[in-house]
Formats: sequence, structure tokens, C-alpha cells
Amino acid sequence: MPKIYLTFIIYKDIFCTRCKNPPGKLEIFFMDGENDMSGIDLIATATFGLEAVVAQEVKDLGYEHISVENGKVTFTADTGAICRANLWLRTADRVRLKVGAFKAVTFDELFEKTKALPWPELIPVDARFPVEGKSVKSTLFSVPDCQAIVKKAVVESMKKTYKKQWFAERGPVYKIEVALLKDTATLTIDTTGPGLHKRGYRKLGGQAPVKETLAAALVLLARWYPDTVLWDPFCGSGTIPVEAALIGRNIAPGMNREFVSEAWPTIPENLWRRARKETHDLVKYDQPLEIMGTDIDNKVIKIARTNASEAGLEEQIHFQRQSFTEISSKKKYGKIICNPPYGERLGEAQKISHLYREMGRVFRKFDTWSFYVLSSHPQFESLFGRPATKKRKLYNGDIKVDYYQYFGPRLPKKKPGF
Repeated sequence: MPKIYLTFIIYKDIFCTRCKNPPGKLEIFFMDGENDMSGIDLIATATFGLEAVVAQEVKDLGYEHISVENGKVTFTADTGAICRANLWLRTADRVRLKVGAFKAVTFDELFEKTKALPWPELIPVDARFPVEGKSVKSTLFSVPDCQAIVKKAVVESMKKTYKKQWFAERGPVYKIEVALLKDTATLTIDTTGPGLHKRGYRKLGGQAPVKETLAAALVLLARWYPDTVLWDPFCGSGTIPVEAALIGRNIAPGMNREFVSEAWPTIPENLWRRARKETHDLVKYDQPLEIMGTDIDNKVIKIARTNASEAGLEEQIHFQRQSFTEISSKKKYGKIICNPPYGERLGEAQKISHLYREMGRVFRKFDTWSFYVLSSHPQFESLFGRPATKKRKLYNGDIKVDYYQYFGPRLPKKKPGF
């Protein structure tokens, strides 16, 4: 019978911005001693510009020992973090289990150092373990060759432990990635499957929709809180309002989807059960929200309503067909967060210039509100009519964009009891 260990994680001085739990929270995870992967390194991959946002999310989950690099956030945690990170991270692209990293300038080096890693401790005998790869500024630039060598090295490592010469590969998927950057090879296993932006609610999409992970980042970067009005006047298929509602009600973005690592025998089932129970326990179903999405296109408004319904949030978001020039509000304070058209197509420059000038005129009426606009137009600020308070470089897909942030006056502090 395997030994059973209890892992106690005590947060003495942490106030978690995700779950709003006070200091002193005690979490208990049961771990099968034979499959204990405590002290593992995980990598949350991120779109360029969002690394700090992802790092903050990892901290909010209670994990420390974090390092941030371009495109990724590495952190040390226990096995349960595979479950919790996949379920809770809103702005990361996926979660990878780091197996090892080393210098490699020859194929022999890549083979021998890959073979020396503890693959049999991570991958069961019946697993499928395809290999994908990428190479940037490295001597070993042929990705197909690197993939083949890594595959062979893993097989050789597993042969020695499992005493087999051939592996059927009919079981759970452990997709391996070899990523070479400046002659350093990093070997990881994907724990996510379809990217974390696949929440499951967006069955339909409008033209050029913003990805769910980026939409969540726009809301988090705007420091929006659920007691504040949020309005997206170019809502399209509704991704920004839906992501805001998920944040406002503390609904884990991965709560209603599956992950490839759920099928791994190396992760005890009770860890996934506990992690999923946590997502249900922490939802704030009674949190009132004032979130609005408007768009001039009635077709995309219908899509937005469908997407909100799929997310179980149709009652929390008001969608309406309306031109942005007609928006108005009696609320003194609020936040406009939007992703208006960029005018990437040929011949649209004049039309987009007029749009941005009109935005400046319309938004000026909301003199006590804050505005957050994503755009790739290099002259946005001059067309809008005022410089941004703050600007952040991001990517929307493969398009370089800036997140223009216009801060309104500070909201008055609420008196105790209100």
C-alpha cells in the first residue's frame, strides 16, 4: 500500500485578491506518496506584454518563487498547482510542467541531456508522448530534427526503466515541447490541452474577436472592481463584458472545461476534485454587476447574448444595439473598456481616423469616467484629442497594439457600512 502524505499550505500574511480570503487560510492536499511531485517547476506561458499580469495571478493563487521572462512565468509549486493554475489563470496561454533545461549546441548533447531527464517518473508506460518544438537564435535550428532526437531520447530513457523495446502509445497524452532559445533547450510537458483561452462559452464569434485571455487582461489592467459600472461600446461578440462578469463574480475561467492532465495517472484524482470544489465554493453568485455591451451591429449583439448565456451570465450583462455616438449614462463614475476597429484593411484609414475623432468627442462627455482603449493606430492619441495617462504595449494575435489608459478622478471612498 502506498504511503499517504498530507501537505499543509498555510497562508499567514497573504490576502488573496482572487478569493478575498483573510490571512490564516489553511489548505490541505492529500498526496499519494508514490506519485508525489512536490517542488515541481511550472511555466505559465503568456502573450508578450502580459507576463506581469500572469505573474500577479500566480501570486494571487498563493505561489511564490516566481521568475518572469519574455513570454513565460516560471514558479515552483506542488502537484495541486497543475490543477489550480489551469482552472484559475485568466491571462496565461497554457500551463507547462518543466522537466529540465540545459545548453545544447550539438545533436549529441541534445540527445544525451534529454535522455538523462526523469521521463519515466513523469510519463506512464502506455502514454502518448508526441514532441513539438521551436528554435530561436540557436545553433540547432532544424526543429524537425530536434523533435526527432528528443523523441528518441525519451524512448531510450523509458526503455531502461520499463524494460520494453516498443511503446504502443494508446493512453493519456503527455505532449512534450523542446524549446531552444540562444542554445538553451527547455523541455516541458503541456498540462492544459486546448489553450486556456478556450473557456467553452464562445460558441460563436464576431469579426476579428479579441481572445478571452487578452480581454481578461484588459479588465485586470484597468483595475475594474465589480461595484463600478463597466461599458464596452464596441462589444462585438461580447468577450470583454463576459470576461469582466467572470472576474466580478469570481468564477474560475476553467471551471466548465476539461484539461489534458485530468487523465494523467500521475496526478491523484482527489487533487482535481478539491481544486474543482474550490472553484464552486468561491463563486460570488450574489455579487451585483453593472456591465453593458453595445454595438451598432445587431448580428454581433445576438452572438454576444448567446455567448453570455453559454457562460451562465445572460442576466448579469446588458447587451443592446446602439451606436457609440449615442451612449450616455447617469452614473457619475464608471469605466469604458473597448477594442474598437483598427482599420487594418486597405482604404479604411480615413474612416478609422473619423471614428477615433468621434470617440474623443463622445467620451469627453464622461468627464469623471476612466477610458481604456486597445488600438494599433500609431496616431490614436492625436486623433482622440488627448494624450493617454498611461500606455502599454501588447499583442492582439499577431497585431502590435497599444493599450491607451485615460484615468478619471479617484472614486470617493465609501463610508463604513455602505
